[in-house]
Parts: sequence; C-alpha cells; structure tokens
Amino acid sequence: MLNIIQKRIYTYIFSFITVAMSIVAVSLWGLNLGIDFRGGTLMEVQFSTTAPIVSDVTTALVDVSLQSLTIQPTGENTLFLRYLASDETTNEKVLEKLKTFDTDLKLLRTDFIGGSVSDQIKKQAIIGIILSVIGIALYVAWAFRRVSGLVTSFEYGLGAIIALVHDIVITVGVFAFLGKFYGIEVGVPFVAALLTILGYSVNDTIVVYDRVRENLLRSHKKEDFEITVNRSLNETLGRSFNTSFTVIITLLAITLFGGENIRHFTLAILIGVTFGTYSSIYVASALLVTRYKMKMQG
Repeated sequence: MLNIIQKRIYTYIFSFITVAMSIVAVSLWGLNLGIDFRGGTLMEVQFSTTAPIVSDVTTALVDVSLQSLTIQPTGENTLFLRYLASDETTNEKVLEKLKTFDTDLKLLRTDFIGGSVSDQIKKQAIIGIILSVIGIALYVAWAFRRVSGLVTSFEYGLGAIIALVHDIVITVGVFAFLGKFYGIEVGVPFVAALLTILGYSVNDTIVVYDRVRENLLRSHKKEDFEITVNRSLNETLGRSFNTSFTVIITLLAITLFGGENIRHFTLAILIGVTFGTYSSIYVASALLVTRYKMKMQG
C-alpha cells in the first residue's frame, strides 16, 4: 500500500507554489480577453462554390491588421469571421479581400458586440462559475451527511471546493502566461472549459470521498482516520488513473491535431483535468486528514 496521505506536506508545498505562481501571473498580466469579452464584429459570408481554407483567408486578411481574428467554417461554402474592430470601413476592407476568392461572395450577416454586451457576458460567466462552486459544495455536504464526526459533512464540501479552486486558479494562471507570451485569447469557450473542469474534478473527488465514507461506515469509525483515508485512496487510485489517463490522451490528441477553433478549449480542459486528478488525490483528501488532526490536537 502506498503512503499517499503521509507525504501530504510535499504536495501542499507543490500546490502552494503552483497556485501562488498562477495568482502572480494573473495579477501581473491578466487574461488576454477575446471578442466575447471586449466587443467586436461577427461576420458570416457565403461563397458560390466551396469556401477557401482558413489559412488562406487568414493570410489574405493580414494587410487589414485585424485583432483577435478567428475564422470558422460553418458549412461547405460559408465562413464565420470574428474580429475586434467594429467599424464599417474595416468591414468593407474585409469583404474586398474575401471577394478576391469569389467575386459572387454574399454577405449573410454582420453583427456587432458592444461594450455593454461584453460586460454582461463577463458578469454572467463569473456568476455561473460561482453558483456552480456553491452548488457543488452544498451537494457534497448533503451527500456525506452520514459520515459526520470530527470531520463534518460541511468540511467534506469545503475540501472539495478548495480542490476545485486550486484547479481553476492554475488553469487561469497558465492561460494568463500563454496570453502574455503567445497571444492566446480567452472567450466564452474558455468559460465552458472551466465549468467542464469543475464537473470533472468534483466527480473524481466524490469517488474518493465515497470510498472514504464506505470504509468509515464499515469500520464503524474505529480505525484511525488517516489510515482509512490512505487505504481509500489506494483502493481508488487505479480507477482514477485509468479514467484520467484515457481522457488526457484523448484531449492531448485533439489539442495537438485538432482544429484551431477548439485547440485552446481542449487545452484548458487538458490542464484542468490533469490538475483535477492530482487535487482529488493529493489535495481534497489530504485536507480531510489535516482538518482531523487539527481537531484531535485542539
């Protein structure tokens, strides 16, 4: 049996350093916000024949100097463009460049995202994440009410939340770094990725917690709590590793070989799932033991 919990001081140090570095990165550089959060133009065009490939369109639009440009095929002969500018002069220049591919090009729609709309999206994103975290904490507290003892069901929920915050902060910190040095932007898909990370991470944590609960009830709480948690981790370690490894390999393949439009989305989930697996084992469960020791000594 591996002595996982007994080595928790080292994982605490690693987590503290990683989270601190992430907070510093966000504080210094912030996130490189995309059109969803800064406003801009959404344009959909239709070609009379098959649409040109995205890389060719990107090259053709270099002279227009568009910021935050993303191009997404929406059909066999349609393209969806998003960029930061929101003036008619820029839109006309974009259309002129696109017509070099097809003189019969049709403009299907042009929408503008104003500052007030983007501010509303930001607020909704933050509220959505906060409500998700609160909902998860309440669910965990309710689900583990039968194991109340020195470590209450509320503290199980608190441990899960600390692990979730750990995963989210690190993911955001990595993207603050990538935004600063590699120009990677974040938009609504990034928020969706964070919510996905919350769901995956808490699922992994609950699997471990559930085994702790089973072992506590089976032993009638006579076994030392630290030993019970460590045994529970060893019993679920194979399941956690195999499940996470499969997901990580899939996400890695999509990140490396998938389309440009989903690469940053899957990269965010990849980072979150990796640290989510780590935190379920080395943070959430370790915090239960630390809290138990504090109460025993108090």
